[in-house]
Amino acid sequence: MKKNEMENEEKFKKLMRYYFETLKSANKENEQYVAKVTFSSYYELGCAINEMLKLCILGVDNDVHKISETDIRTTINLSLILEVVHQLFPLDAFEFLDEIDDMFLKKV
Repeated sequence: MKKNEMENEEKFKKLMRYYFETLKSANKENEQYVAKVTFSSYYELGCAINEMLKLCILGVDNDVHKISETDIRTTINLSLILEVVHQLFPLDAFEFLDEIDDMFLKKV
């Protein structure tokens, strides 16, 4: 392997370790991964799960009145759901793709 290729390979590995933070390997076989989502309390976690369930009910039934029969608070806290999605969004991976583009594709 040429020196330049070895340097690129090492830089590539460093970039992967730096940018690929969303998923962590859950086992040695790298067959499963874990994504970290943070909550300030069990209550906040419960609220997030509750809001997602209500949103799913609305999506499946397409009937707002079903929610009001089971839960007095009919509004869905979309900001909480979007916050969870935001924590899971792998923006680092997109930055990494830019770095790969700069390293390999723009030179072609």
